Amino acid sequence: MNPLIPLFVVIPLAGAFLIMIIGRFIEEFNKYFTSLVLLFLTCISFYFLFITGENIFVYKVGGWEPINSVPIGIYMVMDGFTVIVVCIINLIGFLSAIYSISYIKRYTAGNYFYALFCLMIGGMNGVVLSGDLFNIFVFLEISVISSYALVAFGVESNELEASFKYQILGGLASFLILFGIGFIYWETKTLNIADIKQAFSSGYNKTTYLFIQILILSGFGLKAAIIPFHAWLPDAHSSAPSPISAMLSGIFIKAVGIYVIIRLFFNMFAVSEGMAVLITTLGTISMVIGVFLAIGQWDIKRLLAYHSISQMGYVVMSVGIGMILLSRGAKSEIVSLAIAGGLFHLINHAAFKGLLFLNAGAIEYTTGTRNLKEMGGLAKSMPVTSATSFIASMSISGVPPFNGFFSKLIIIIAAIMAKFYLLAALAVLVSIITLASFLKFQRYAFFNKSANPKNQNIREVPFPMVFSMVILSIICILLSLLVIPEIRHTILSPAIDVLTDHLKYSNSILVQ
Repeated sequence: MNPLIPLFVVIPLAGAFLIMIIGRFIEEFNKYFTSLVLLFLTCISFYFLFITGENIFVYKVGGWEPINSVPIGIYMVMDGFTVIVVCIINLIGFLSAIYSISYIKRYTAGNYFYALFCLMIGGMNGVVLSGDLFNIFVFLEISVISSYALVAFGVESNELEASFKYQILGGLASFLILFGIGFIYWETKTLNIADIKQAFSSGYNKTTYLFIQILILSGFGLKAAIIPFHAWLPDAHSSAPSPISAMLSGIFIKAVGIYVIIRLFFNMFAVSEGMAVLITTLGTISMVIGVFLAIGQWDIKRLLAYHSISQMGYVVMSVGIGMILLSRGAKSEIVSLAIAGGLFHLINHAAFKGLLFLNAGAIEYTTGTRNLKEMGGLAKSMPVTSATSFIASMSISGVPPFNGFFSKLIIIIAAIMAKFYLLAALAVLVSIITLASFLKFQRYAFFNKSANPKNQNIREVPFPMVFSMVILSIICILLSLLVIPEIRHTILSPAIDVLTDHLKYSNSILVQ
């Protein structure tokens, strides 16, 4: 057992506790302590990225060993897929915390903000590391309850309304998930993912099995804001403070939604063509409708929120294609390419969408508006924000040589090789419309002449905000290197192997 694994949960939860106590006595302790906590977590997450590879590390909380080969304790599992998401969570969390040092000055109650921030990070880390459904649900609730409060942090009417809508639909999602977990326990008498896989392998009622899958897909689909489960996302992401918007869009919907769907439908349920077609269809619909909802928006953050739905559609569609091919026994090379495209875009989206929300926050911080029609000519007065937003805009639009181009290219090639020509054509069309949307953003925000006299005295945002934006823009460029087969194989292949080999995950846990 690797003793570093539980630190991903213990440290942020303890950090939230310390912030609420020490932060009362030491001014600005919360800002710098949170950044140090997340810097440490980022370092150990990348340490695991280098050492994990094909290995699967299992930590048994409390040292509980299986009894008669039945896992009775809480298992925390670090494998090739988990480590990618853990790196995303803690890196984007660290940069958002740095950004918040200056941004949060516009709000009061900084202790509450940073305590909730740490709780959200701890909850997301717990979700992706948990090897059993009950603790996935527990950590899910820790993270989502924190996010409810953070969305409403400004306590303005629109923020409270967005948080209320988010809570209602989030509560419905939690009910569906808990209901599904109850049915799984009723059928299998276990909650360990690997043990459930083994129990289902020995036989199950097909009707109940399908009902469970629909419940789980609906519940986590709501958390991931896949269309038609997306209604909460535009208001929540646009109303939250910008570093929280970056967290929600960059990592939250992935960690508590997309990640769990991929994990459970590959490593717990048997991969079936019918369910794979449903997942692929939902991803395609999200990709297409999301971009059409986005292009008409004039509020920057709502525009970005709808694009999150569309870009997550790329990920779900690509992974769904891999599931269809896997269920049909197609060539492993095409299966791996489709899943690699989805995971590559998952990583890319965290970088460029996190950066875009930080850019939007910088613009709102200096101009006091999110309406593109009230902006213009910001390129000269905010050169760093302008340059980094251009990189992020070209990345999300799939323009070479930025990272989004290569992940979309892999997705399109995989769709063509799998003979899903319509899906490939839709992916190209959506990318073109995305480019049009972000050209509008660039024109109206940075290059259009503004008659607003308030825009004449604008200056660049403070250094902590600039630092986070510059680092994320560099990451957007460096992620293009994942297109190199050797690098892609090193980073993505362990994740693909653990998803496509239906015995690797369960055997690694049950034989411990």
